[in-house]
Amino acid sequence: MNKNSKVILITGCSSGFGLRTAARLAATGHKVFATMRDLSKKDDLVGEVSLRGGKTKILKLDVTDVKSIEKVVSRIEENEGHIDVLINNAGYGIGGFFEDLEQEEIRAVMETNFFGVQNVTRAVIPLMRKAKKGLIINLSSIAGFCGFPGLGAYSASKWALEGFSESLFFELAPFGIHVCLIEPGTYKTKIFFENRKYAKKFFNSQSPYYETSQKFQKDVNDNVRIGAKDPEEIAILIESLIKSEGRPAFRNIPDQKTKLISLLKRFLPVRCYFWTVRFLLHFSSKK
Repeated sequence: MNKNSKVILITGCSSGFGLRTAARLAATGHKVFATMRDLSKKDDLVGEVSLRGGKTKILKLDVTDVKSIEKVVSRIEENEGHIDVLINNAGYGIGGFFEDLEQEEIRAVMETNFFGVQNVTRAVIPLMRKAKKGLIINLSSIAGFCGFPGLGAYSASKWALEGFSESLFFELAPFGIHVCLIEPGTYKTKIFFENRKYAKKFFNSQSPYYETSQKFQKDVNDNVRIGAKDPEEIAILIESLIKSEGRPAFRNIPDQKTKLISLLKRFLPVRCYFWTVRFLLHFSSKK
């Protein structure tokens, strides 16, 4: 480790942003503790870290299991004495219109995407507060400020994350701890492929939303196939936030399409914005 290296804890490193970020930061000399719920899925991370010439500690951590979190944080404290950066990346999405979603499915998304972030953050804050410094990076989404049909449960979890992060920003600033959000659009990660989840009733032909949901699924697939971006961009952004001097930006929107949607929502009258989204979705479904 060089003098600029950090002790970094990352959740959800079996694929996607977490995997790329862990491998990139490890290759640049940071002490990375890459965690995942299922260690049987570590091979992709091991291969990527080896390919880039880095080293990382891979540990089992389930963000919905407080004991597993405490075990990992205690191990890091014992070995390193502190945690400089926490990257809350673990999460998943579920497709389904509200009436097709069961309450248990919605609660499960909230447990991971929202309460899971709180669980890990709660365990790490005391170490950062003791050191009077730290950086917490929460992976949100375009769905954290824009609701879309069929993604209500996922959007709800990310909107909750956004509000929590804003409050945390003010609460931790006096202790020298910075909080950041990253709000990506569509990137080529496993969340859109083998990790994709659907409501149990998503494929029920008797659902009043069946026809619309199937068209929406096709639109999402086409969008991912044609327009999804490289997740390495998020790893690069995270690296820049860690290296930034002073206070890093609170909100970080990495891609131009998401920035445009954010601007439209911010400045268009509500009815105009809703009309624009409905028009685009309808146009897409006619392709």
